[in-house]
Amino acid sequence: MEHSALEAHIFNLEMRLMRYVYEEMEELLTEDFLEFGSSGRSFDKQMELNAVKAMKSANHSIQYTVTDFKIKVLSADIVLATYQTLRHIDGNRSLRSSIWKLNHGSWQMTFHQGTPKT
Repeated sequence: MEHSALEAHIFNLEMRLMRYVYEEMEELLTEDFLEFGSSGRSFDKQMELNAVKAMKSANHSIQYTVTDFKIKVLSADIVLATYQTLRHIDGNRSLRSSIWKLNHGSWQMTFHQGTPKT
């Protein structure tokens, strides 16, 4: 896949995850997914899925603006995505990075980190 097309595809996958839809998160996160959140806490896939269930029961949604989105192809099946977010609910800004892995023809996120931007 051409770099610009791959970048657009990974951007769309990131945006899908930001919708916090259980089925999409279950599909797009690897079984061994790990996140270092901007809160300083670590999360695995099951913790993320549990959080999405809790959010939906509370009718809670989070809106973000994404800027400076870039990818770096590390190998034929590994991509690093970096970008910044602005969380609308509280104005918090974060620097974010994700590692995406091509598994059986589909891209899945295997690692994510959010760092508060001060």
